[in-house]
Amino acid sequence: MNTKQKRGILFAILAAAFYALNAPLSKLLLAKVPPTMLAAFLYLGAGLGMAVMQAVEQKKGLAAREQKLTVKELPYTIGMVVLDIAAPIALMLGISRTTAANASLLNNFEIVATSLIALCIFQEKISPKLWLGILLVTVSSIILSVEDSSSFTFSTGSVFVLIACICWGFENNCTRMLSSKNPVQIVVIKGIFSGLGSLIIALCIGEKLPGVLSILGALGLGFVAYGLSIVFYIYAQRELGAAKTSAYYAVAPFIGVALSLLIFMELPAAGFWVALAVMAAGTWVVTVADNG
Repeated sequence: MNTKQKRGILFAILAAAFYALNAPLSKLLLAKVPPTMLAAFLYLGAGLGMAVMQAVEQKKGLAAREQKLTVKELPYTIGMVVLDIAAPIALMLGISRTTAANASLLNNFEIVATSLIALCIFQEKISPKLWLGILLVTVSSIILSVEDSSSFTFSTGSVFVLIACICWGFENNCTRMLSSKNPVQIVVIKGIFSGLGSLIIALCIGEKLPGVLSILGALGLGFVAYGLSIVFYIYAQRELGAAKTSAYYAVAPFIGVALSLLIFMELPAAGFWVALAVMAAGTWVVTVADNG
């Protein structure tokens, strides 16, 4: 294994670990910050933090190595921003209504959404192995989402998380059109404009601004979980390629589950462990399919 591969693996694992902080720590912040307001500050934290990094890059002359966004990418940029307003709001509403471990595991449904949207819109081929992986992840998501199997009612929290995954599935397909551009610039635009959009919505629906410490906590979490995570993911793709990066990044939901169980000390029901096993199998199959 050469230095480039080792660096790529490190970037991918860092991206996964940083994003894994999102669900459990957001669950803690939701005790003091309303859901839409929290979504706003998470993305603003990513955007503002990356803006500082962008200024440092420009000062050191590093930004000149990266391609800037142009008018040609404007439709995808607008789509990315709008979807990044909807997705985190849905996720925060979901996390506020279900356990952090449940939300962390359901995040893997993003794989299904991204793949199916790529199939329908970009006519990407889906291999038999990937179809199997999609089926397993979907089955696991259904198990996690069913609140009462006797009457087959769905958990509203799980449904909101799945809506967030679908939004991010569309957003991933917009962002893929921008992947050759400066990742820091992408996150700055994504964070600031999506964050401001969510903040306007939060104020319009009557949510109140939280205390200064809560705001700082949300900004800090957003910088790490959305800002640094995305940048490291893009850098990992450049070193390893998309397939291998997704293989390493696929551990993120499972890290999130482990952190959630440690923080909240809640023993999930038997259905959760069944879903965990099915999700792990589905994630492994998807990884094999991507690398096959």
